[in-house]
Amino acid sequence: MDVIRGMAGAVRVAGGGFALPIAHARQPGMGRADLLQHDLSIADREVIQTRIDFEPGSASLRHSHPGDEVVHVLEGRLAYELRGRRARVLQAGESLFIPAGTSHTVRNAGPGRASQLATYLVRKGRPLLIVSR
Repeated sequence: MDVIRGMAGAVRVAGGGFALPIAHARQPGMGRADLLQHDLSIADREVIQTRIDFEPGSASLRHSHPGDEVVHVLEGRLAYELRGRRARVLQAGESLFIPAGTSHTVRNAGPGRASQLATYLVRKGRPLLIVSR
């Protein structure tokens, strides 16, 4: 599992046997495992699946993605704050769609560890995660 890396423009992170372009800021208490990267039938598009684990009290920086994201909570409770929308807390078994370019944060909203499966439908060759303000 790769730990989220220090602040950088586009960092190449190896995971699951492939290189994945990701821009990250170090986030204590978070880890990721890159599970799948595959071309779609749409030119210049790919699907990427990643498991992201959140220790108690951890949270992501505000960020966006260059494509749509579907998250599915695997364990625990996660609070999603999408810019312009009311915060939502999801529990294990629940899913959420995050439109391309939507700035958002995710935090562990429970007392124990929480995990999500994130599926990204994105343009190939672009950084997967863009830190925003």
